[in-house]
Amino acid sequence: MATIKDVARLAGVSVATVSRVLNNSSQTSPESREAVKKAMDELKYHPNANARALSHQGNETLGIVVADVSSPFFGIMVKAVDQVAYDTGNFLLVGNGYHDAKRERKAIEQLLRHQCAGIVVHAMKLSDEELAHFMDHVPGMVIISRTVPGYESRCVNLDNRFGAALATNHLIQQGHRSIAYIGSMQQIADAIERQQGYTDALIQNGIPVDERLIIQSSPDELGGERAVIELLNQGRKMTGIVCYNDPIAVGALSTLIDNDIKVPNQISVIGFDDVLINYLQPRLTTIRYPVVEMARQAARLAIALAHGEPAPDVTNLFTPTLVRRYSVAPAVSS
Repeated sequence: MATIKDVARLAGVSVATVSRVLNNSSQTSPESREAVKKAMDELKYHPNANARALSHQGNETLGIVVADVSSPFFGIMVKAVDQVAYDTGNFLLVGNGYHDAKRERKAIEQLLRHQCAGIVVHAMKLSDEELAHFMDHVPGMVIISRTVPGYESRCVNLDNRFGAALATNHLIQQGHRSIAYIGSMQQIADAIERQQGYTDALIQNGIPVDERLIIQSSPDELGGERAVIELLNQGRKMTGIVCYNDPIAVGALSTLIDNDIKVPNQISVIGFDDVLINYLQPRLTTIRYPVVEMARQAARLAIALAHGEPAPDVTNLFTPTLVRRYSVAPAVSS
C-alpha cells in the first residue's frame, strides 16, 4: 500500500508539498503539482477520505459518481441520495463518469480531495481490481448497480439478467416468437447481462436466437429510432421488441408509429427502468428498476461505514418487477 512518503519520494518533492497538492493549495508550482499527480497515478495512491475528513470536522460531505447527471435515470438516483444527505445533515457533491474509465477515476479522486467520507459510486468502466483498491482505502465507499467480487456487502445491485428474461418471457406468454432486441453499444455489465437474459428466455422456450434481430445502438431515444429503422429497412419480421432501457423504447415506439405501424396491435414494445413514461402514448410496459430505494440504501450504508457505525439492513441484489401498461398485446397470427 503506497503512502504519502512514497509519493513524495517518487515525485522528488517534500511530504509537505504533496500535502499542499492534495489540499489544492495555491502555494505549489505547476511543475510540482504535475509531478505529484503523476506519482499518485503511478503508485495508485488515493488519500483516505475518512482520515482527511477528520481534519475538517465541520465538513459533512457525501459524494456520488454517476454516468451522466443529465440522464433522467441518473437524475432520479442523485435526487434519492441527496435526500438521504439532507436528512442526515450532509451536503452532496456529484461527479460524472460518462462510462469512461479515466473520467470515472478522476471523479472519484476529486470527491476524495473534497473530503467526502462517504461515496456512492456508479462506475461501469473501471476494473474490479481498481474499484477494490479504492474500497480498501475508503471504508465509506459503496458501489451501486454493480457487484465487485469480495465486496458484495458494500454493493447494491440489480438482477439485470432476470429482468430482461422477465421482459422477454412476458412477450412470449403473449404469443410472440419473432422478438427483436435493441441493446446498448456501451458494452458495460448491465448491457451484457440484459442481452443474456433475453437469450436465456428464448432458449428456455425453444425459440432460436436470431442474431439478425439483435441490434446494438446508443442507449437513448435516437438509438431506439436508428435501431428500428435498421430493422425495418432490412425487412426483419418481428412482432415484439425488448429494449435495453426506456429511452431506447421511447425512440423505438415513436419510430414505429411514425412509420404507420400500430403499437401494440402490430408490434409490441417493452422497456427497462420505468422512467420516461408519463406522457408516452401508448403508455410503456417496462421492467421497474427500483433506483430510488437502491440509491437510498447505498447512501445510508456509505454514511454508516464512513462513521464506523453498524451497517444498516441492505438488499445487495434487488429483483426487478414487470410493470404492465399498454405497449404490449397478444401477437397477431399471420
